[in-house]
Amino acid sequence: MNEEATAVRKKKNASINVAMDLVRNNEAQAVYSAGNSGAMMASAIFRIGRLKGIDRPAIGALFPTRDQTRPVLVLDVGANTDCKPSYLHQFALLGNIYAKDVLQVKKPRIGLLNIGEEECKGNDLSLKTFELLSSEKSFKFGGNCEGRDVLSGNFDVVVCDGFTGNILLKFLESVGGVLLDILRSELPRGRRGKVGSAFLKSNLLRIKKRLDHAEHGGALLLGVNGVCVIGHGSSKSLSVVSALRLAHSAVNHDVMENLNQLQKLQVLNS
Repeated sequence: MNEEATAVRKKKNASINVAMDLVRNNEAQAVYSAGNSGAMMASAIFRIGRLKGIDRPAIGALFPTRDQTRPVLVLDVGANTDCKPSYLHQFALLGNIYAKDVLQVKKPRIGLLNIGEEECKGNDLSLKTFELLSSEKSFKFGGNCEGRDVLSGNFDVVVCDGFTGNILLKFLESVGGVLLDILRSELPRGRRGKVGSAFLKSNLLRIKKRLDHAEHGGALLLGVNGVCVIGHGSSKSLSVVSALRLAHSAVNHDVMENLNQLQKLQVLNS
């Protein structure tokens, strides 16, 4: 974790490079790593390459929503701190494919993270990206998505630059623990508190399960020519198992095959 991501170019036999080579040579179908995210991304680009027409791969994370059966995919959450409108357009195309194939959403609704719903709101990046997404005919653009709407369930995919997305991800990671701490502190103390806690235990566990990022285990690196899942550096056993399940699901739903079909149809921007 203390090495620069570019170290993967010098260390040809680093474990992450070996794993990527297995995928490139069709000896494995996916890669998972809870190590350095930058190294994971660098190795993926150098070893298995980017999809044709994709300038920058994006990290996509699944967030819970009010509808517990329908999470929202947010990307980018950390791969690209500085973005161009064309990058966000590509993120939307990638997210649309993932939502349809893996999340099984027939017509995913794409949202652009912004400070207001109105078309005229936002910085230069937001305004130019809005124009691109509005003119795209291969997916359903639902307009701007304010921060309060990310978890509403009104959007299936939300796109943003990696700087904003990473802050959003880290904030969400802290919400579950803080909420449970507040609930525990508000329960009556003494015998009444113990009795109340016993009755609420199953409810609290369900709340934690819905908010805990460990339930998803990792984020997908979308835009490279293989299934790659990035885990959190502090991942425990549940997170690792969940991440492997996520990778397995992506492989089983032929995400890469459909991405390559889009390449042939030249739907992705060059």
